[in-house]
Amino acid sequence: MFGLDLTFLNWEILSKFVINGFLFSVQLTVIATLGGIVLGTLLALMRLSGKQVLVIPATIYVNGMRSIPLVMVILWFFLLVPTIIGRPIGAELSATITFVAFEAAYFSEIVRAGIQSISRGQVNAGRALGMTYGQNMRLIILPQAFRNMVPVLLTQTIILFQDTSLVYAIGAYDLLKGFTTAGKIYGRPEEAYLLAAVVYFVLCYSLSYMVKRLNSRIAIIR
Repeated sequence: MFGLDLTFLNWEILSKFVINGFLFSVQLTVIATLGGIVLGTLLALMRLSGKQVLVIPATIYVNGMRSIPLVMVILWFFLLVPTIIGRPIGAELSATITFVAFEAAYFSEIVRAGIQSISRGQVNAGRALGMTYGQNMRLIILPQAFRNMVPVLLTQTIILFQDTSLVYAIGAYDLLKGFTTAGKIYGRPEEAYLLAAVVYFVLCYSLSYMVKRLNSRIAIIR
């Protein structure tokens, strides 16, 4: 049908071209998620601190990153950083640093909303017990906020996984690049792109369904 032949893709091709790309996409997703949450939490706390010396730079960073297309940030970092430091850093490392920096802006907004969702009564209770701001945030507010944020954080992680395909622009060997390489070598580019789309859809839809189920469970616990 339509001249497509999907039988060219076998385990040998998968193991030779696609698996390595898939592993890098997963690795990039995990590192960017963890790094983004850590940096994003710091940015969220800066924006909620009430101190302008912290609020202003954090706000500029978050709004600036959220206003620029990710692919442009990837290209800028990949092209400009080697010029500044005088040596290349490689597509994979460049992509990893860029994703952590970029995703932190999105995770910071999720964390900020999660913290603000905690009732003032919880905050006042901590203060009544003589807790400092840091103790209150660490022991009372953040644990509850992160529990509330889990479904949203996971949803953002799924979007992040989809966005990893953009590292193809700087030549990093991700899942999409693996399919593309196999398609070019075996003369089946259309089939390769179609299969890549199917893989992305199956993975992301399955993960989205799991997040939906998890969200239902959390709602019951509440």
